[in-house]
Amino acid sequence: MTDVVVAGGGVIGLAVAWRAALTGLSVALVDDAPGDGASRAAAGMLAPVTEAAYGEHQLLALSRASLERWPSFAAELQEASGCPVPLSTAGTLLVGVDADDLVAIGELHAYQRELGLAADRLTPRECRRREPSLSTRIRGGLVVPGDHSVDPRALHAALVVAAAVAGVHTVPARAAELVVQAGRACGVELADGTQLPADTVVLAMGADSSRLPGVPAGAVPVRPVKGQILRLRGAPVLAGTVRALVRGRAVYLVPYGVGWLAVGATVEELGYDARVTAGAVLDLLRDAAEVVPASTELELVETLARFRPGTPDNAPLLGPCVLPGLVLATGHHRNGVLLTPVTADVTATLLATGVLPEVAAPFTAARFSGVTGDLVAPCS
Repeated sequence: MTDVVVAGGGVIGLAVAWRAALTGLSVALVDDAPGDGASRAAAGMLAPVTEAAYGEHQLLALSRASLERWPSFAAELQEASGCPVPLSTAGTLLVGVDADDLVAIGELHAYQRELGLAADRLTPRECRRREPSLSTRIRGGLVVPGDHSVDPRALHAALVVAAAVAGVHTVPARAAELVVQAGRACGVELADGTQLPADTVVLAMGADSSRLPGVPAGAVPVRPVKGQILRLRGAPVLAGTVRALVRGRAVYLVPYGVGWLAVGATVEELGYDARVTAGAVLDLLRDAAEVVPASTELELVETLARFRPGTPDNAPLLGPCVLPGLVLATGHHRNGVLLTPVTADVTATLLATGVLPEVAAPFTAARFSGVTGDLVAPCS
């Protein structure tokens, strides 16, 4: 019997397991392919200001709280694991290629200013001064100095080591079913029939969270949102993240490592369609080339399709579930890497004390069902 079983070995599940173990809890993590889900396709943008959208004030507050934690989180993780956690603080540049794109950027900037967020308009020349590889077609842009990025695969590798050092027991198997006894979640059953009993189960299986047998119907409203992403490699072409509108279509280019460039990403409501499509690859490469022509000289190393865990309001599910003993850390949609520190901290606090920190209170599943969960009663 362990205190906590975490189902899911992406960056969210691993970070929760690591932080929970640091509180003194015994923790097991179950995943047959850790980091091969949405975490593998993530570009690693930490961009609450650039991602700010109308009507998402609470999500923006959570995202900014998480971004504030990122420097200390990365430093602590690097020290605990001995692995590099490359955090880029070069900022983010948002550019447009036609007049309509500039109108959209102007509207975003007005909203950012209304909220008091740090962002400044740039002329085409100022954009190219920051990023000389930008196309001469760029009509202007917006610089957000506080939106950063991190290498997501290096992050995952460091979390694997840190979790192990902290005493997390990783079980390389698939969680096949949530074990429920006397109306309470108290462990998981593996594909081979082995049961792992625990006082509390943390559900961090991303887009698969709602599909785990034993999870009450409708209790975890998560859907798959397909994203296709490319990785290129060659001579470095950018100093920092560039996001762009290309005649209304969004594309981003995120440099990391030495000469690596992530280009993404589609947002497709197609269920569990895992195909990498020629059309998506064509669109991404074409838009990337319009923004940074030198990207056409890079080697196309990888094409991926993965599923973001989306919720009805595209904000995460954090904290107790309607089923006692089940804690949610899922539904992060496009912001899984950004929200990793705050998710890990609030979930570990809940597990250790039974109290969900105030910053996470708006993101419980109760906002959809109106029914609050109960963590306190021990597993029978």
